Amino acid sequence: MNGTDTIRIAVRKFGPFESAMQKLWDNFCADTGCSLKAEMVPMDLEVLHKAILEDEGLLNGDWDIAHVNTDWLYEAWSSGALEDVSPYINKIAPDDFPNGWSPSLLGMQQLGNGIYGLPFHDGPECLIYRKDLFEDSAEQRRFHELHGKILELPKTWDEFQTVARFFHRPEQNFYGTVFAGYPDGHNTVFDLVLQLWTRGGDLTDACGAINIDTQAALDGLTYYRNILRDNQAVHPQSMAYESVQMGMAFARGEAAMMVNWFGFASMCEVLPESMVKGKVDIAPIPHAPGSASASLNVYWLYTIGSGSRHKQIAYDLIRYATSKASDKLLTLEGGIGCRISTWKDEGINTIVPYYHKLEQLHQVARSLPQKSNWAQIAKVIDEVVLAAIDTDRPISLILQAGQQRIEQLTNRK
Repeated sequence: MNGTDTIRIAVRKFGPFESAMQKLWDNFCADTGCSLKAEMVPMDLEVLHKAILEDEGLLNGDWDIAHVNTDWLYEAWSSGALEDVSPYINKIAPDDFPNGWSPSLLGMQQLGNGIYGLPFHDGPECLIYRKDLFEDSAEQRRFHELHGKILELPKTWDEFQTVARFFHRPEQNFYGTVFAGYPDGHNTVFDLVLQLWTRGGDLTDACGAINIDTQAALDGLTYYRNILRDNQAVHPQSMAYESVQMGMAFARGEAAMMVNWFGFASMCEVLPESMVKGKVDIAPIPHAPGSASASLNVYWLYTIGSGSRHKQIAYDLIRYATSKASDKLLTLEGGIGCRISTWKDEGINTIVPYYHKLEQLHQVARSLPQKSNWAQIAKVIDEVVLAAIDTDRPISLILQAGQQRIEQLTNRK
C-alpha cells in the first residue's frame, strides 16, 4: 500500500516516456506547489499488466496512476480497477476537452456512463521507410536492372518482400525489414490482425465473437511465416525484438523498412542516438491485391486506480499532463502527443516533417474488439503465430486448434 506522502505511477518502460514523465512531474510540482514525492516505476508490457491488473495493484492502492493501453481497458474497467474521471472532468476539464482530440482517441475509454482515462501516447501503425534509399538514383538503377521495373514504395505484401530482399545487405549490418516477433501477447498479434484486415478479413464474426479460423487468417499467417523465415529479407534479431527494440534497430540504421507504430518514425527525428534523422518517411501499410490498406489504433491512457489514496492530485497531474504544452513536451521527448494541436504544430512538423499525417492515419485506423479476457485471447493468438513460425505444422491445423482454445476461454467466462 502507498505511503501517504508518495504518489506511485506505473510507467510503460521506454526512455522517452520515462524522461517525459519525470519532466512533467517536476513542472507540475513547480507550478502547483505539490509537495508529494513521486515514485515512477518503468515496466515492460507483461510486468506492467501483472502489476496493475493481475496483482490488482490499481484496485488495492499499490498504484495511483498507471499507463494502460486500450488492449487492457475493458479488462481493467470490468474488474473495477479504474477510477471514473468524468466527475473530475465535469468540475475542471482539461483544456479544450473534448474538441482538442480526435474522436478516435476518446471513444474506447468511455465505458458505461463513465470516462476511465485520458489519452497519453498514440500513433497508429504505418509503413516506415528510408526515403533516402528509395530516392537514391544508384539504388533505382540497380533495382531496375534486377527487376525490370521502377523502385517504388511497396503497395502489396508481395512487393514488400521483393523490396526487402533488394535492400537486404547483412554484410553491412543492414537488412530489408525488421519485425517484432517477441512473444508478449502484442506484437505478433497486431501483425496477424493487420494481415487479416489488409486481406479483407476480420478478427470477429457477425456476432462479435473472435474467429481466427478463416481464409484471410490462413493467407495472412502463411505469408507471415514465409517472410519471418526469409533470411534474405529480415533482420536476424526479429524473433527476439519487441516493438521498442525493433524501433531502435531501425533508428540505428539497420533496416530499410518496417511496419510499426508511428511513434517509432517520429523517434528517429528526435532521439540523439538516431542515425537516420532526416532520412525517414511514412506511408500506408501494404495490402493484398484487391484489398485496401488498414491501420491499427491502440493507444495509451493515463488512468487513476480505484484504490488510490491520492485521486484528486492524480487527476490534477493527468489534467496537467494532457495540456497543450505537456502534450508537445512528450512529443519532443520522443513519445507521440495525442492533441490535434500537436499534430499541426509548425515547430513539431519542422522537426518531424510527416507529423501532420497522423490525422490521415486516424481516418483509416481500426481498433481491436473490447473483451474482458482479451489478454488471454491475445496469448492464444500469440502462441498460434509462434507455432506457425517455429514449426512446420500445417497452418490450417494451427488455426483450428487456436480457435478451439479461444472458444474454450469464451465458454469459461
